[in-house]
Amino acid sequence: MSKVFLITGAGRGMGTEIARAALKDGHRVVATGRRPEAVEEAVGGPCDDLLVTRLDVTEPQDAQDAVAAALDRFGRIDVLVNNAGTFCAGHFEEVSPERMRAQLETNLFGPMNVTRAVLPTLREQRSGHIMTLSSFAGLVGQEFCAAYSTSKFAVEGWMESLRYDVKPFGIDTTIVEPGLFRTELLADASTTWPDVAIDDYAERTAEQLASWKALHGDQPGDPARIARALLGVAALEHPPLRFVAGDDAIATALNKASELSLEAEESRGLGSLLSFDDPDL
Repeated sequence: MSKVFLITGAGRGMGTEIARAALKDGHRVVATGRRPEAVEEAVGGPCDDLLVTRLDVTEPQDAQDAVAAALDRFGRIDVLVNNAGTFCAGHFEEVSPERMRAQLETNLFGPMNVTRAVLPTLREQRSGHIMTLSSFAGLVGQEFCAAYSTSKFAVEGWMESLRYDVKPFGIDTTIVEPGLFRTELLADASTTWPDVAIDDYAERTAEQLASWKALHGDQPGDPARIARALLGVAALEHPPLRFVAGDDAIATALNKASELSLEAEESRGLGSLLSFDDPDL
């Protein structure tokens, strides 16, 4: 059954692959990005089932305009894929407040802007599916990823809560948690490196920079395959709250679940019997 997909960040990487896969399956696609000409070149040019339009996710008016263009062309929106994102690397003290805020503007407030613009249509339809790209970095913190993990942990909390708001209107939500995929996330256009130099971190920063830059182009995950998998999730009658994508992400999620379970049990000694009605120990 043909659906209308609105995809952010469709000019390269995973967004391009999702758009191509959706078109190949006979869906209609609104492919968006900050540079529409780059989106059109990446996705494959004009056709009846494709609308390319500008959308900088940090600009609420862009989101409103993209939704209006989608409705004018296709009359509805069935699946929103919040894919656009950037990576701000660095130890916490090496990330300036301005860079931290910019990371949140793109990775958190960006998908919020687009979702806020789409929701009135989905509520009116009493149907729809919101898929937001998080990361396994939204499940576990890592060295050199304080800003990025902050943004993705926030995405997880927002989306997990959003499901309760919108489920009564027939709207599904899915948090997508990919591992390392060979996208453009680590390219210079999508990554900002530390902008504050602190001697105590210098040696570790140099090691991390070399490691992350060497990883670009060598990530194990295939963006075309996760795109196909996401179309499978979108086709489910009851899509999951979370879709963990990639063997590395699945292992990370299982380890995190085990750690949380163990830490909860270990907290019983000091963390239980803390209410007014509990007996004195």
